[in-house]
Amino acid sequence: MHEKPGLVNKFNPKKLLNSKWTAVHPHNKERHFIVVKLIVNEERDDCIEGCFLQSVMHKRDYEVSCQALKDGEIWQQGWK
Repeated sequence: MHEKPGLVNKFNPKKLLNSKWTAVHPHNKERHFIVVKLIVNEERDDCIEGCFLQSVMHKRDYEVSCQALKDGEIWQQGWK
């Protein structure tokens, strides 16, 4: 039996800052987020390792890896 490949979000790292994201499974009524800060690799300035997402509702910041953002079962691009 073949497994279905998971949904993958593709994004341009140069356009990641200020982009909007929706949590597929919201917690604490926090569903919509904006990227407010990028986490850049110390050795390679052109390599983004993650970012801080800020909840639109509660203004709380959460650190998220780029790998997690690519997982379409956790995050969707834009506000849905």
